[in-house]
Amino acid sequence: MADEKTYSENPIYLRVKEELNEVGPGMCAAKWTQVTLQLQNGHNHSCHHPRTHKISEQEIARNPSALHNTRYKKLRRKEMLQGSRPSECDYCWGVEDNSDRFSDRIFKSGESWSYPFLKEIKESDWRDDYNPKYVEVAFSNACNFKCSYCGPAFSSKWVEEIEQYGAYPTLDNFNSPDWLKLEDKFPIPAREHNPYVEAFWKWWPDLYRDLHTFRITGGEPLMAKDTWKVLDYILEQENPNTELKLAINSNLGVPTSLVEKLIEKIKRIEDEGRVKEIVIFTSVDTWGEQAEYIRTGLEFNRFWDHVNMILTQCPRVIITFMSTYNALSVFNYETLIHNVYGLKDAYASTDRYWNSAVFLDSSYLRYPLHQTVQVLPYDFAKYILDQSKLITYYAAPSFSPEHIGYSDVEVQKVKRIYDWMNAPQDASQQMKNRYSFYQYFSNHDIRRGTDFCKTFPELEEFYNFCKTIKV
Repeated sequence: MADEKTYSENPIYLRVKEELNEVGPGMCAAKWTQVTLQLQNGHNHSCHHPRTHKISEQEIARNPSALHNTRYKKLRRKEMLQGSRPSECDYCWGVEDNSDRFSDRIFKSGESWSYPFLKEIKESDWRDDYNPKYVEVAFSNACNFKCSYCGPAFSSKWVEEIEQYGAYPTLDNFNSPDWLKLEDKFPIPAREHNPYVEAFWKWWPDLYRDLHTFRITGGEPLMAKDTWKVLDYILEQENPNTELKLAINSNLGVPTSLVEKLIEKIKRIEDEGRVKEIVIFTSVDTWGEQAEYIRTGLEFNRFWDHVNMILTQCPRVIITFMSTYNALSVFNYETLIHNVYGLKDAYASTDRYWNSAVFLDSSYLRYPLHQTVQVLPYDFAKYILDQSKLITYYAAPSFSPEHIGYSDVEVQKVKRIYDWMNAPQDASQQMKNRYSFYQYFSNHDIRRGTDFCKTFPELEEFYNFCKTIKV
């Protein structure tokens, strides 16, 4: 069993926190070193926690690196360098102020793609352009899934559903086309010119040379032509960036022929030594039938077969399971923890980080509010506590060459979910969220031919209670 000491005692992250706090309690290197680009609608953010903001077409016409170095982001950098906490980063402030755990500003600032540059960042002018070291890019919203907490901005299947049935009758606007257009988040149709994709390819040759990590997101990236263009670019370079860590998101629910095409490309890239590492990020939020309900389009057994196919045929590839832990993840997540541990054991390798080719990234859903764990009665927190105990049991001592198990970060991310569910809530808002919970899932069943209470018998009583709520 792993050591139960808290993260507040970890000397590595303590040092990172101290160095950041020399500037101020809001300092985070990710504002410089990391960017997530949603090129399908022209939005940007530094990590997945803050709200996105719109990229100026005028700025990128003059300077393609303004995809990352937006005026908006530079003002947030200014706040940090002046010792303030930008309000958009409240996820991290919530973690730090409500627990003894380190937030993602500490983890991200301590990463190998961030920490070596911390001194120069602290001494920089907030007006300066800065080439990020960790880049995530979504080229389009083309997708074969309709995940329950997703929406039209990230899924073409969602666009089709909303065009057929209209927005769901929830109190929030989470999938309303009118709201997406008002927020300027509605995706640019694939048939139209996309100035953000155009700017990316102008910036790419300069960006590529110094990149530490490049990650393609979606949508479903294996359905986007630009994903294959990136892979071909890497294969064609006379002087490739051999220090690059390449990452690709995929739901692995695409036809097997596309998975085979991916395997062929990445095997060539690996065999020719064109990158340092390849990681496949795949999404699953719990186990089996309940996972299929959350992620409409998922055939769980085929998905699991594809995972094993990649691990078997690409022995140097890493697979990370991205779990967006939500209200429907609660009851079968232990099974996922068990089986991911089984993969860790089956594909163990002592020359890898934590001796593993497989990782579990458990991040809790924050929006839409009616699908987060905070919508549930507190009684259900016991399930998350049991999951925290299980993943701790399966944890390995730090970098122990003779042990296979979950790393510190994997363990702590599950424990964060429990902490967050216990955080204070506004009772009135919670009741509104529960009203929307019923409105959403009752309509989900009608539109998609599903049966909520049959799939989640543990939630039938709660579902019927939500049905009675008047707002």
